[in-house]
Amino acid sequence: MTHSERMDRFAQAGLYVVITEEFCGDRSALEVLEGVLDAGVRLVQFREKNLTDRELCARALAFRERTRARDALLIIDDRVDIALAVDADGVHLGEFDLPLEAARRVAPQLILGASSHNRGEALAAQNAGASYVNIGPIFATQTKAVATGAVGPAMIDAIAPDLHIPFTVMGGIKAHNIVEVLQRGARHVAVVTAVTAAPDVTAAAVELDALIRGAGPA
Repeated sequence: MTHSERMDRFAQAGLYVVITEEFCGDRSALEVLEGVLDAGVRLVQFREKNLTDRELCARALAFRERTRARDALLIIDDRVDIALAVDADGVHLGEFDLPLEAARRVAPQLILGASSHNRGEALAAQNAGASYVNIGPIFATQTKAVATGAVGPAMIDAIAPDLHIPFTVMGGIKAHNIVEVLQRGARHVAVVTAVTAAPDVTAAAVELDALIRGAGPA
């Protein structure tokens, strides 16, 4: 697929589930992935920080096989090389990963996401060629350590008006507080434990996705 085709599909996605086995309870990441796909989620990120390259590639390939069978987009966290190796749809880059400009040169057709914690970082990522920027962490979260701490829902208001690319939001978002980001125009909501640690993964994903889609166009 081309970058444009991938972004067309990205635009149709609502819930964005990030899967790390550490936060899957007593289930494997692949078990959680199947539950997420059963819910109709079509945007998934594979995120593992502590595997060897061989392990990372093998597990990413298993994710790719399952997401492709369900026509879902697969984003790989951090690693452009792994994303290319398994024919993923994109990669999400943090501040210490390969620079966006370099990533775009070696992977012109991939979706390139970029983390941002403030307006300056978001606009810099947009100017550097990001396909989308993530704003967060919106609320306090234990799944990722960020020096800035929670930036709050108001950060969406500070950033979104100046973006001409899609944005996602992430960080501590659950069913009870998702309305706070939806009211500010967020329509691509990334979650980890709200789905992966839920007793019923599929039901949790269905509920959150329905809330997003029920909010209508941004």
